[in-house]
Amino acid sequence: MSELNSNYTNYGVYEIDDDFDCIFPKTDVKFRKIGENVFSYFRSDSEDKTIEKMIPTKNNKIRIEIAPIRPLNHPSHRTSYVYLELETPVFLSENSHAKIFARCPIEIGVFLIDGENKNSLDFFTCDPLNSRFGLYGTPESGTLCKYAKSEIVESLDDSIPYKNAVMEINFGNELQGGHSISKVIFPITENSVYYDKSRAIIDSISAVIKKKLTIETIDVSSDKVSTNWTESPTYERKELVKKLNMGVD
Repeated sequence: MSELNSNYTNYGVYEIDDDFDCIFPKTDVKFRKIGENVFSYFRSDSEDKTIEKMIPTKNNKIRIEIAPIRPLNHPSHRTSYVYLELETPVFLSENSHAKIFARCPIEIGVFLIDGENKNSLDFFTCDPLNSRFGLYGTPESGTLCKYAKSEIVESLDDSIPYKNAVMEINFGNELQGGHSISKVIFPITENSVYYDKSRAIIDSISAVIKKKLTIETIDVSSDKVSTNWTESPTYERKELVKKLNMGVD
């Protein structure tokens, strides 16, 4: 938390008609007006990676939205699943329920607003060292996931700005006998992300231990969170067919 300072840029919508700088932990984003109806976009980060794009416009200004997004793009988009390893396991006695709040990693998306459309311009992470994959299951048939150690916190307000969001997890145990839960694996594409200034939350999930025939399983489903925070756009990283090698991505 010592990294955070008042100079960091909040999530939100910005109208830009001149040079504009955004500052985040380990990442700088710069918009430059380089001519009539033309802007440039430049990003640099702690991994010494840079990206630059030209943005032609219909008029002499642009509108952008900076928002937390699902953590599926960095370092590459390989899965829709998230694997949260709880730093403190949750013990459920037989036929019981419990609610916790846990941190989940995020990325940050930059969107170019054109009327009602919000176009994906760029994405990045402010926590690259902890942006990693994990395998749930065996090497032959397991599920590749975005992996993170998850700290249980007190409320939805306890996210670490620009690095993670908080989600409510509702656990249930329908079995006879107690069980400890130390990990949660779920497809995060069903969960929306919401923001307020520098904080973020994610739609909640329910994880219920059940017995199906002779197999004990955990059924996971997503639930919409009730909030007045702003819902983030969805970042779409699309692969375009290159009929001609024009350097399009």
